[in-house]
Amino acid sequence: MRVLIVEDDDAIATPLAKGLEREGLDVDRVETGTAALERSATARFDVVLLDLGLPDRDGFDVCRELRSRSDVPIIVVTARSEEVDRVVGLELGADDYIVKPFGLRELVARIRAVVRRRGPVLAADDAATGNGHGSGNGSGNVTRAAGGNGHGADHPASVVEVGTLTVDRRTRRVSVDGDPVALTPKEFDLLAFLADDAGAVRPRQELLENVWDPHWYGPTKTLDVHVASLRKKLGDSGWIETVRGVGFRLRARAE
Repeated sequence: MRVLIVEDDDAIATPLAKGLEREGLDVDRVETGTAALERSATARFDVVLLDLGLPDRDGFDVCRELRSRSDVPIIVVTARSEEVDRVVGLELGADDYIVKPFGLRELVARIRAVVRRRGPVLAADDAATGNGHGSGNGSGNVTRAAGGNGHGADHPASVVEVGTLTVDRRTRRVSVDGDPVALTPKEFDLLAFLADDAGAVRPRQELLENVWDPHWYGPTKTLDVHVASLRKKLGDSGWIETVRGVGFRLRARAE
């Protein structure tokens, strides 16, 4: 697994690189946003660890440009702990956000989690390059859920329809009323998991363990941030209902 560290502080980058190498990762490091964009354009990485406080460019701008160029998983690693920074980073396409100081084990777990989730996606995208069938007609199973009778997460369908919402796992495309909805990788994973059993209440911990990491020990606020972003992008907050004290459920607006 190849990792690009974008960090200008030697006191952080040097021991971090050594720690990741001890874990068996192949590490490359740059100190500026410009160098990160140049390096990522000429080499393939499995994940990018991006600091926001870079000397030449704002880290958010680098995140935005990296995401516009490729689907490489991006983990923001920063001292900025404010909720607004987390929201902005995730909205711009980051797959995860970790605040300094952090434990190496936690970081490695997050790296492996985002790469594990993205691996099958890249393969599916490659396979669909020449023969995609976005409608799901003849190339995958279609599940139509009316808010409670969806198939369980053990056997997710390729395409799930919940009211006017369509979630296509194979192409990782989402539409509402036929209009495409652009989601970040993590937003798609969250929506797809909810859609697998539309109408069922998904506990917060279950969502974190299945969408983020099976050994999640971090704050749960990231879940609320992603739900809020999904509601906004889907155009109606009624799609995702908060079940107080438990979690969330996906429901058709007709409910």
